[in-house]
Amino acid sequence: MFFDKPFHDITFQDVVAFCERQLPEGKQLDYKYLLPKNYEKFAKVIASFANAMGGLLIIGVQDDRNDKPRPPFAGIPYHEKLRNTIEDIIQVYIDPIVFVDINVCVNKAGDRMFVLIQIPQSNLTPHLVGKLKRAYIRTGQSSRPEAIVHPEKLPWLLDHRKKSERLRHILYDKAESHFDNYLKTLTVSAEGEVVCTLSIMPFYPDEPLTNYKKLPALMNVACTRAEYGTMADTSFPLMPVQDGAAIISNQRGIYKMTEFNAYGLVMNKQIISSDEIVNGHAARTLHLEKIAENMALFLMTARKYAEQLTVGGNLYFRLKMNNTRAARVLFNNKPFTALEDYVRMDKTLSLQDLQNNLPEFLETLLHETAWALGVQVSAEDMRLLLKRLLNGVVK
Repeated sequence: MFFDKPFHDITFQDVVAFCERQLPEGKQLDYKYLLPKNYEKFAKVIASFANAMGGLLIIGVQDDRNDKPRPPFAGIPYHEKLRNTIEDIIQVYIDPIVFVDINVCVNKAGDRMFVLIQIPQSNLTPHLVGKLKRAYIRTGQSSRPEAIVHPEKLPWLLDHRKKSERLRHILYDKAESHFDNYLKTLTVSAEGEVVCTLSIMPFYPDEPLTNYKKLPALMNVACTRAEYGTMADTSFPLMPVQDGAAIISNQRGIYKMTEFNAYGLVMNKQIISSDEIVNGHAARTLHLEKIAENMALFLMTARKYAEQLTVGGNLYFRLKMNNTRAARVLFNNKPFTALEDYVRMDKTLSLQDLQNNLPEFLETLLHETAWALGVQVSAEDMRLLLKRLLNGVVK
């Protein structure tokens, strides 16, 4: 994203500092000093972002001939009803409605403000504008920032999203294969073991969000460390792959891969089962606490990675475990038995969800995973587990 903090934590001074960076308008960024008198024109900007890659619109900033913010950066006079006006414009002029996030940043004196509008990449495209029901997409070109898509060409817009969906599947499958290929190089087999895959990536990937050469530095910042472990230990050799890089380790016999892709994908894949002796026999065993630790590390790592990229739309999360049937699952040293052949969960969320609601998302994910594995977790046990997971992160 454009700011390195949660959207609703952005202050007036943060916007001033952002403008001083002189980032030009583009596919995911637009400046407006005031709302246009032609409300349909303003709605066109919102819809064009939603139909493309999503983006950020900042009201209260003038731009120069190079589409860069022009000082002074003093915002506009405070107007308490501006938020309501923006919401009304979206409801009246855009069909279907685009659900945006609005942050009104007021100065310390309380008399001036910037208005930030975060527009997600929509999965309800095409969003049509005005009485003529025209669709627009954001181009990023200064001469024509919004391009009209004529009704007869709407199938092209829908097909563009389908291509993004296909790309999402390709990126996911390729990342999964890298772990399997690594095991083959070691002549190690995961047959019969429980392999857990966690992944987050843009819902509609379109183009690389960073240069692959920048990945080592981005990965180093993103990889979360806690008292109970590390998502991806950057002291291990980095393994380049097409458009990405992976860190693979087998410490203490635990085979684990974390891959980062230039398109915004983060995937962690590892063998989570172990044979433990029970009544003289080897039992395939899962430790729910260890699964929870890995989930927490993964979500915090994915959040840090997405914050460094311009991920403006929805994110696609997937959890997958195979070979879970009849596995022995331990929680608080109490054994349970999994009846499902496999566990899979697919969820849609945003970077703002990870920034503002990560504990709640993690709690829901843990409850659903435990239940799928045959484990009933009490509210008190879950509260204590979450507290340990979140408090154990190394700042």
